[in-house]
Amino acid sequence: MGANERPARLWNSLIALDATGETRAVYDKSHLVPFGEYMPLGGLLPIRIAAGGMDFSAGPGPVGLSAPGLPLFGALICYEVIFPAAVTPAPRPAWLVNITNDAWFGRSAGPWQHLAAARLRAVEEGLPLARAAQTGISAVFDARGRRLALLALGEVGTLTADLPAAVPPTPFARLGHSIPTGFALVVLGFALLQRRERAGPSTA
Repeated sequence: MGANERPARLWNSLIALDATGETRAVYDKSHLVPFGEYMPLGGLLPIRIAAGGMDFSAGPGPVGLSAPGLPLFGALICYEVIFPAAVTPAPRPAWLVNITNDAWFGRSAGPWQHLAAARLRAVEEGLPLARAAQTGISAVFDARGRRLALLALGEVGTLTADLPAAVPPTPFARLGHSIPTGFALVVLGFALLQRRERAGPSTA
């Protein structure tokens, strides 16, 4: 705690509890929302949009979490799930968990877009993903992105689904952004060759 019993640092965290209420695992969000959870540029901007008088602190990044009765899992808080090649800790977990509060989207395309991003991460990584959203949309996807259970936007309830098995790491899980980067370089190379062919030989 800081002066006047004010916390010196704050984190946006996922906490796994056992049946007795004991803490078994903690994950601190690492990809913070600019202007929402922290102000960029270290307070140099003359405005403050982030709620409260303090910025959140960033966690160390993806980590594998263990909880009683569950295989190793990776946690993603809110929009962390939208970042390709940045969601899976090492060693590779058996599944991913995404928790979020999408209430500020209201009844719009936002919750569905957020859900689609989470589904895509499951496909990219070859890992099942369970998503719990405070106001929906909650869902469970297998490692191929197939939906196994869903609680719709605005619905109150619980989801029960068997935890699917992971599949071997996909090419994207192994190579990450080097795949689209390689494709982009190939396309750029062809474009430069075509431009040179169209220009023809230079004349004196």
